[in-house]
Amino acid sequence: MSRRELREQIFKLLFRVEFNQKEEMSQQATFFFEEEENTADEKEAVYISEKVDKIVEKLEEIDATLNEKVEGWDTGRMGKVDLTILRLAVYEILFDETIPTGVAINEAVELAKKFGQDSSPAFVNGVLAKFA
Repeated sequence: MSRRELREQIFKLLFRVEFNQKEEMSQQATFFFEEEENTADEKEAVYISEKVDKIVEKLEEIDATLNEKVEGWDTGRMGKVDLTILRLAVYEILFDETIPTGVAINEAVELAKKFGQDSSPAFVNGVLAKFA
């Protein structure tokens, strides 16, 4: 699986945080990988699950940072798809030293094009530009 495909799987699993308690996420990961479209080998599944767990651990800090940077918006008003993309990208920018900021932003915009609304890529890019 390519890095882009892995990131897409991370996004899709992380999206479930919006609809489930944090404590339920390990069970949600099990359900996630049982779905035919989300099959991954064991190594990939571990990578995806571990990264989602790391992001979930930092959610309060990530959301607080987003709320500081974005004028006129807060995480409570953002669309859930855009918010999930931003959380993933902000985690990669602030906490994952293996991913350059430009790559995190570009990949977030690509996710927004694929999963978001028409205005999502521009919104995501604008928000993340404040982190660059």
